[in-house]
Amino acid sequence: MERRNEKRGRGEKVLLFDRKVRPEKVPTEKSAPAQSEKVRGEGEETARGEARSRGEEKAGGAERTGGEERVRAALAPCSAMSPAGPAQPRPHVLRALRALLAVFLAPWGLWAVEDEDCTWQVVLNKFETVGQSGASDRFFRQEPLDTVEKVFRTLVDAPIDPEEVSGLRSGEREGPVPRALGPGRSPNLFLQKYLGFPYYLKVNYSCEGQPSEALVRKGHLTGLKPVVLVTFQSPVNFRHWKIEQLQIQMEAAPFRSKESCNEEEVCVISWYTPMPIKNGSVVMHVDVSGNGLGPLIPQKRFQVNINGFLKRNQDSTIKFTVGSELFHLAPRYFVNAPSRPLWYTVDQAPVLILGGIPNEKSILLTDTSFKDFSLIELNIDSCWVGSIYCPQADFAATIYDTISTESTLFIRQNQLVYYSTGTYTTLHEGDHGSGSWVRVLANECIKKLCPVEFHSNGSEYVMALTTGKHEGYVHFGTITDGRVSFKMLPVSLSVCEGIQVSNCSIIWSVFLKGEKLLLLVESMVTATRNLYQVVSYNLVTDSLSILYKIPEFIPDARGLEFLMMLRTESFTTSPMVPKGMSYDPYNNLLYIWGNFLLQSYDYENFIYLADFPKESSIKYLVNSFQGELAIVTETEEIWYILEGSYRVYKLIPSDGWEVHVSLQAMRQSNSYAANETMVTIFYEQDKLYQLVYLISRQEARLVKRLVPVVQLLNYQQVNSHYLLEQQGGHQTLTFTNLCPFTVMRLWDLPDPQSYTRQERYRALPPRVLEASGFHSERSLAVYQGLVYYLLWLHSKYDKPYADPVHDPTWRWWKNKKQDQDYYFYLASNWRSAGGVHIDMASYEKIYNVKAEYQLPERIFLDKGTKYSFSLFLTARGSALKTDSTIGASFQLESQLDLGVLLADPGCIEAAVKQEILINRNSVLFKVTLSDKRICFDQGISGHNLMKTSMLVKVVGSAGHCFQNTHLGPRLQGNLVVPVLIGCPPGKRLAFDITYTLEYNHLQNKHYFDCVEVDPEMPCFLFRDIFYPFFLIQDLVTGDSGSFQGSYVLKVVGGGPSLDAIREYSEEEIYRFNSPLDNTDSLIWTTKNTTTTEDLAFNILSHQSSGIEWLCLPNSPCHDTVPRSIFAPEFFFKVLVSNRGVDKSTYCDYQLIFLLHIHGLPLSSKRALFLLLVSSIIFLGLVALYIIACLLWPLVVKACNILRWKITNIVASESYYTYASSSSRGFSLSSKASSKASSKRSERDKAEPGQTLAKRSLT
Repeated sequence: MERRNEKRGRGEKVLLFDRKVRPEKVPTEKSAPAQSEKVRGEGEETARGEARSRGEEKAGGAERTGGEERVRAALAPCSAMSPAGPAQPRPHVLRALRALLAVFLAPWGLWAVEDEDCTWQVVLNKFETVGQSGASDRFFRQEPLDTVEKVFRTLVDAPIDPEEVSGLRSGEREGPVPRALGPGRSPNLFLQKYLGFPYYLKVNYSCEGQPSEALVRKGHLTGLKPVVLVTFQSPVNFRHWKIEQLQIQMEAAPFRSKESCNEEEVCVISWYTPMPIKNGSVVMHVDVSGNGLGPLIPQKRFQVNINGFLKRNQDSTIKFTVGSELFHLAPRYFVNAPSRPLWYTVDQAPVLILGGIPNEKSILLTDTSFKDFSLIELNIDSCWVGSIYCPQADFAATIYDTISTESTLFIRQNQLVYYSTGTYTTLHEGDHGSGSWVRVLANECIKKLCPVEFHSNGSEYVMALTTGKHEGYVHFGTITDGRVSFKMLPVSLSVCEGIQVSNCSIIWSVFLKGEKLLLLVESMVTATRNLYQVVSYNLVTDSLSILYKIPEFIPDARGLEFLMMLRTESFTTSPMVPKGMSYDPYNNLLYIWGNFLLQSYDYENFIYLADFPKESSIKYLVNSFQGELAIVTETEEIWYILEGSYRVYKLIPSDGWEVHVSLQAMRQSNSYAANETMVTIFYEQDKLYQLVYLISRQEARLVKRLVPVVQLLNYQQVNSHYLLEQQGGHQTLTFTNLCPFTVMRLWDLPDPQSYTRQERYRALPPRVLEASGFHSERSLAVYQGLVYYLLWLHSKYDKPYADPVHDPTWRWWKNKKQDQDYYFYLASNWRSAGGVHIDMASYEKIYNVKAEYQLPERIFLDKGTKYSFSLFLTARGSALKTDSTIGASFQLESQLDLGVLLADPGCIEAAVKQEILINRNSVLFKVTLSDKRICFDQGISGHNLMKTSMLVKVVGSAGHCFQNTHLGPRLQGNLVVPVLIGCPPGKRLAFDITYTLEYNHLQNKHYFDCVEVDPEMPCFLFRDIFYPFFLIQDLVTGDSGSFQGSYVLKVVGGGPSLDAIREYSEEEIYRFNSPLDNTDSLIWTTKNTTTTEDLAFNILSHQSSGIEWLCLPNSPCHDTVPRSIFAPEFFFKVLVSNRGVDKSTYCDYQLIFLLHIHGLPLSSKRALFLLLVSSIIFLGLVALYIIACLLWPLVVKACNILRWKITNIVASESYYTYASSSSRGFSLSSKASSKASSKRSERDKAEPGQTLAKRSLT
């Protein structure tokens, strides 16, 4: 149906229903500006032309046959329908119905069914490569671009403010050149223009055995739109950057390929979203899911990290700063080479590196967690020097140890250690990159590097173990903002001297929370006997202590799964040979491994895990830090441990693994081959992955593949627990299910944001006014600018004065909401400038994220905070019955019990309530985890949080219970909840200027603002009592309430103007604020008598009696010189803190803001001086008046006489001048008259002759 273009008057709202346009009168105050008439006229002509084109396309499409052809004809780029991208604002229900209609018209193959073989694909594209097939770019550019500015200048009649495009708002200071977004300790950057990010995310999906282009076209035609959720990882250095958990949810916009295609079909389609960048974050997780329409593709997470080890050459080529990229994976690099551990700072390292390539100074480098990778030959000097202090028997080019941190890479080659710092301008606010490799510890002989998996105190750490002359020492490395420093520990004595042995060697070192090191020390007792000990070193006190002496021989478990080491057990003849240690800071679990496996929760009492065979030797451990642990032996076997269980499961090789490989071979999977070598294993998203080198069909490649842990455990259970029973003439196979329950569900989960502290924004692409719904480069540029500005508002929102509305986006649309219907009118009639419509409701902060029926990845607990949920279990078989005793309650006779294991029971506690549901053969457990309020001091929001965890375990379920989900099988019965105790991120203290003004006006009966009004910083009168109020604002949940706790207020700086503000010293702060001051220096006082414990400062609260300004003689605000005719004014820099005085929270709220006070009194001396000067001036004027009055008659008389004399003189001179001029004039006139008379007589004589002559002629 064609669009009817009619002239509509102002104030008419257009309602759309099935392409019918019906104007409806609505009240509005805004009309179309005259300068937009030309744009509207062009829009109408375009609409008419497109309407004609739609009619032609529809007629041509009617001739086609087949369901898919009909759908393509109906939804072609120039068709009338546009379910994938709305051409006009219309009800969402109608768009969904159109998409469903397209599905019904299409063949059944287009029906939306979930296909586990389908997966999302994400690549990075620059501005210049958008729409190009096969384009993929590397993520190293970090500065925003101004390519979107010209596009925004054309949006003259849109909700965006043109003032924000062309410059700054009034009252804002111009900042430096804008950089990537994010709040930090540096001053906020003020927006000068709309900017864009350097990259887009290109989203597609693929299914096994089907062409990708057809799949994406099918998804678009059936209404599929990918939803992209970008999660920014918080930085390490909390002193430089604000700690926050930030997410932004975007909807991908469909975009047609730039390449030519058949006009009869839809061209190659992809979806695009901006790839945002935030200051302080170099690690980003991208979760891609569907919108509920079209094919149901499982959600998938991608690692999209910034690679600071890339640079652009002058010829625009990209190269690595750490070496040269090799493009050939030779078999000798991996075949028969042992696997090696992948060490990095968990959740913080954007770039991972892996060495171990035999006799090559090369490493594998990836910024996508080995989704793709590069082989790099390092540009190091490889100077191998041996000496008597550093004995080195063999030398090789192999890179033995590699460790990745947030911005720095470490490698060890022989005894040499190098590091390289990447260029991360979003992290360091400058170029701190080392450019290449830097050698450290040049005079030391390093035998091993030990990683520290978690950062703490704003820094990352690495440990280097020495040999040779400094045997028994540890070089403790600290990395802060890319700067590396090492310190040799212990400071006073070596470890050997500290434990009183003559000769020892440190095998391994781990860094514990609480500023401690655990050292695995080997000391020689005899030539054939060594002693191994666990030694604790305190970094604060520089003291050593022996925690545990490892037995000389492996204990005899006598068929038990585990054995408590009490020194009373019997031992085998196999010696214990420890090789290393592994530590989990969340559950405090320490493992000592070698040809055995010991575990401990207190580092003094150990449990021997007997399932691991003493004939094998562990090479390294891989911890998920979510309750799972993988073990790799020297023979490349993979074992598995689940927290809460003492069983050790063998995964590879095993019968289950052989079955799995056979099934993959039947499916012809390209991730498996007969000839393969494991390179490493690692955890990602709580799943275990292998990096494997495959050789198949003369083709060699590296593959990242999932280790199917759950399937292997399930197969082991099925294979070992079955019965063959004779029934009649045949045997039946019966399997025993060891899981004690059949159904396990989580109920009553609270809204996650209060505990996960995830801030989330939503940004949808602008609506394009184009029939097909496809976006253009201009509309994508608009999308870039809108996302950038949304995140800029987020970074700018962290300011001391609270807005009237607690929402970062409030300032964006507060002056445009009233015109929302007008912009809707323009878009409905295809008159929006630039061909895009910006919906203000599509850019907002989300505060109501709901739980997804699973426990969060981690939770934050403030002082006394509780987290509760319910666990519903349905027992297997008939497990509930009444007791034989009369009147007894129902009892649960099966082993359906729930246990809770706390890593720090002294800090947190758990309560479990059981409710038996008899009619459902089920049990409902309500679990409540709460903080004990004793284990953490006050701290800044998100700083120095204490790590702990809670394990909820169904008794008898470990390794026996499995559940099949749409994301694959998973284990059940073990729920691990990492807990962070302290002040949660996203909470802040703000000055409630709105209520402060109202309350001060009410109490003082008046309010006088400054002469020059500043709406962002109102003034307060000096003589009025000042009543300050503050807000506790939760940036995550949107809650904002009055601060009810106690606080200390100090004036820490000030000046008579903004430019003259200076910081006060500690001694000055004490004198200006302390009630104990006796130097007449107080700036303010209060009637409140509550003070701190040392009586140094007053303690205030929301119920305090207010502040009275004093400005005593020795204070900086005393005797302020006025700068104009108005009263003096002063700017106070005020610090408000609740540290040490508020026991209701772990948060150390610190707020620094400027307070503008006017009407300050003058000092007595200056007032007397001004009085004297004013009096003198006044008396002088009075005296001058009196004198003028007395002398005025004389002056008038003298003036009259003088004037009379002057008049006489002038008159006499005029008389003489007139007389002389009169005589001369008389003589001249006489001569002239005589001459005139003579001439007249002559003329009279001649006249008679002339008269006679005339007469004769006639």
